[in-house]
Amino acid sequence: MPEPLIGIGQLAKRSGIAVSALRYYADAGLLDTVRSEGGNRLFPRSALRRVSFIRIAQRLGHPLNDIRDALARLPDNRTPTQSDWSKLAQHMRGDLDQRIAELTRLRDSLDSCIGCGCLSLKKCRLYNPEDAAASDGPGPRFLLDKLDDSSL
Repeated sequence: MPEPLIGIGQLAKRSGIAVSALRYYADAGLLDTVRSEGGNRLFPRSALRRVSFIRIAQRLGHPLNDIRDALARLPDNRTPTQSDWSKLAQHMRGDLDQRIAELTRLRDSLDSCIGCGCLSLKKCRLYNPEDAAASDGPGPRFLLDKLDDSSL
C-alpha cells in the first residue's frame, strides 16, 4: 500500500517550516515530491520526519549538501525505521564530536587570543610577534593547530 501523501501547506503547518523553504528543500533533492493533477506538490507523510531531521541538522551547523548525503542513506521505497534513523545518527556523531571539541576549545580561548594571527591586540604581540603564525598557514593557527593536535 502506497504511503499517504500530504500537501505542502499541511507539511509546512506540521513542521513549522515555511512553504518556500519546503520548495527549496524539494528542489535541492532533500525531499521527495510528486505533483497532483492540478500541479500542486505532494509529499509522502514520512517527509515530516525528514524535515525535522533537516531542521535539527542545520541548527547543528551541517551544510545542506552533507544533509542531503546523509538522507540518501535512508530507504527510498519505505518509511525509515528507528534502526534506519539510528544508523544515520551514528554516522553523524563523529562530526558532532569534532564540532563539540572545536567549540569547547573556542569557548575556552575567548578570554585570550583565539589565534587569529592579527597584531591589533597588545596580547598578540606576545603570542605572535611579527605575525610569525602566518608561516604556519592561513586562519586562526593557534586554535586550529591545537585542535588538530588534540584529535590525534
